[in-house]
Amino acid sequence: MNYDHYAERTVDSLPFYLAMPFNSLINVGYICVGIYWLLKPTHGKGDPRAGYVKDIFALTAIAYGPLQWVRLATLRRAPAVLDQWFTLPIFAWVPVWCQFIEHSWQPRYAFAVELCAFLSYGLSLLHDHGFEVALGVLMIFAVVRCVRLHRTHGDHRSRRYLVLAVLSCSGFVVLKLLDHTLARCWLFQHLTGHFWSKVCDILQFHYSFCFLTHLNQKFKTG
Repeated sequence: MNYDHYAERTVDSLPFYLAMPFNSLINVGYICVGIYWLLKPTHGKGDPRAGYVKDIFALTAIAYGPLQWVRLATLRRAPAVLDQWFTLPIFAWVPVWCQFIEHSWQPRYAFAVELCAFLSYGLSLLHDHGFEVALGVLMIFAVVRCVRLHRTHGDHRSRRYLVLAVLSCSGFVVLKLLDHTLARCWLFQHLTGHFWSKVCDILQFHYSFCFLTHLNQKFKTG
């Protein structure tokens, strides 16, 4: 809720929406990744709803960038809560997509997983670290589901995408937690740990798309 939470120094001469220029502008990356995958055609002879599943994920990336930007620009409670709340169903969509690849579209499963993701935000009302617990559980669930899908239907390409996605996810978590610690080193005083965590988050989106679209095409046409 204040700029002291971030290691990047504010620039008073810039407008409020660029007060932290690097942490603000990096949010354009989410929009670019989302648009790229939204426009990318779905290949294969499988379920025509494959495009729908992909496009939903792409739209979440497009929406997430402006939401985080508004949070940084305003430092108000509403966009901060919405940012956290919106993060949970994004991670939950990965297991939904994995389920679709193996068993086609199952609206009840998708609804149940997304509902659990929405409701898990209630943990933040019970404990100061409730959101972190909910997000951690969803991240583990997504990774485990992807690993299982790879073991069943994967190949060398899906393994590479999966490893890169997991590494990006790890970087997203670790770099954000070490934001202030890394800022003690001059290398991270402008492009801070929080900035690089956002880069990892964008890469996490991208490699998740690569992994899931590749397996969707392979499984449906194989």
